[in-house]
Amino acid sequence: MSTITVVSIVLINLALIFYSVGVWFERFGKYLKTWHLLCFWIGFAFDVSGTLAMHFISDKGFDLLDLHTLTGQVALWLMLAHAIWASAVVKKGSEKTRKNFHRYSLVVWIIWMVPYIGGVFLGMKG
Repeated sequence: MSTITVVSIVLINLALIFYSVGVWFERFGKYLKTWHLLCFWIGFAFDVSGTLAMHFISDKGFDLLDLHTLTGQVALWLMLAHAIWASAVVKKGSEKTRKNFHRYSLVVWIIWMVPYIGGVFLGMKG
């Protein structure tokens, strides 16, 4: 296994860990805290880095017609929108908004899991 492959696997798994910790602790606490927001941004950064590393490994170009690429891009953009929205809510959102934000977080996490799990199966296949 090449170094870049190991790096990409580590980065994507760090994304999973940070994003999941942020989402699930927010969900169980039913309140968006600043440290949850930090986990969202760190998870997003690891995901972008891991995706870029995997792009260097791939023998195919960037192709949105590829299901894994499409779901991965949708998930990345949703993670970005989620982190931006969470930043705005933490900065100047109402208490009610901070208490209800976890509903959106879980939806984004579930969507993010689709390309993650798909990538695991692609990795086992290849």
